[in-house]
This record gives sequence, structure tokens and C-alpha cells, in this order.
Amino acid sequence: MTLSLASCGGEKEEKPAAPDAPVYTLVFLDKTQSVHVDKQYVNDKYRQTLTDIIETNMKNKGDKLEVYFIHENTSKARALSLTVRSEKDNVEGASATDREGIETAFQLSLQKEKGIYLRQLLAKLNQQNTGASNQSTDIWASLPVIAKAGESGSEVKVYYFSDMVESVKGANRRDFHIKPPKNDSEAEQDAKEDTKQLEKYAIGSPQVTIVSPFEPTASSKENNPHVTHYWQTLFQELGGVSVEEL
Repeated sequence: MTLSLASCGGEKEEKPAAPDAPVYTLVFLDKTQSVHVDKQYVNDKYRQTLTDIIETNMKNKGDKLEVYFIHENTSKARALSLTVRSEKDNVEGASATDREGIETAFQLSLQKEKGIYLRQLLAKLNQQNTGASNQSTDIWASLPVIAKAGESGSEVKVYYFSDMVESVKGANRRDFHIKPPKNDSEAEQDAKEDTKQLEKYAIGSPQVTIVSPFEPTASSKENNPHVTHYWQTLFQELGGVSVEEL
């Protein structure tokens, strides 16, 4: 009986560690008239960043990437949904040579998938929106999308390819084309005020990155730093989330 118990205990200790939670990537592509992806600088920057996202975030079976267009109807504008299907064979008990072969086969399958996904992603980047929906930029509408992704239990990474100029008409909405924040103090005040109506979206603590379309030489009039501060404050208030800007 003692030997039997020792054997069971040994087997328990050798159980492989649980795999990491899958990565759930959300890409929001601004399809409004203020962002011009046909400009060389913007297109090159966005293409490279999307390539890096595919390479970094799509590594294991179950990793997911969804693309939404930012415009008048952002929350219902899902344009693409991709999930890694390549799966590595079980290497338990395999020889070193077999392990190497299994890893090579997995990486070949994964790279093939990534290549297909990147082509689909770049096609969405270059897709033009000439409809009336390009008149409004509803970034707030991305929040329920983020909240839903968080419910999956995955690690959520969010990327905004946008100038982040919220522009929606109506009561209790922001239109930064007409009335942008004049300074950081006003940006913080606006963000904290808006949090009251947006905190119903439990976004969790995603990793948020803003990929701006502005060249390094852009003036503060074109690339208003107070708009960025508004979003940094808003995400901080909603979930303690820090925002990185590329």
C-alpha cells in the first residue's frame, strides 16, 4: 500500500504545467475621413505594427484576433475574426529527435497560418470607407467589445490604429473636432465625467496601445497631446489600465 501511494504521488508531481491563457487581440482600425492610410508614412507604420502583432500575439492554438472598424457604428463593425488552429503534438515521452521534429512541424504550420492571416489583415487595413459612416468616430463604442473579450478569460490586448479624435454628435457625447480639450486639466476633467456613464462596461485590465497616424514632426495642433491624455485618464479610471502610444 505504501509503495502504491508513493507511486501515485510521483505521477502527480510529473503532471505538465497548465498552458497559459490564450491571447485575445482586438484591433480597431479607424475608417473615418480624418485618418489616411493611403499616405506612405501611415501605411508603412501600420503595416509593420500589424505584422508585429501577428508575430507576437498569434503563437498558440486558441490565440484569437478580431478586427473592428472605427466609424459611426464601431461596436457592430467586426470585419475579421481569426483563431490559431495549429496544434503541437504531444511530446511527452518523445526522444530529443522526435521533439525537434514535432516543434519544426508545428512552427511550419503556424507560420503558414500567420502568413494567411497577415494578408487578410492588410487587406482590411487598406479597405476604403466611402460611406456616410466615415463622418463619425465612435471610439466609446469599442468599450463593450473589450468588455466582452475580457469575459473569455483570455489575456486581452487592444490596439487602436487611430488619431483617437472622438467625434459623435448628440447630448453627453464628445466631438473633439469641434471642442477638443485645451489642456491636460480639462482632459482629465472630461474623462472623469465620462467615466460615470461608461463604467458600466467592465473592461478589466487589458493592455492598450494607440498606434497614431502622426509623423514625429507633426505639430501639437495636428496631434493634440491633450486628446491622448483624455484617453489615458479614461482607461485609468475604467480599469487601472495604462495606455502605450506608438
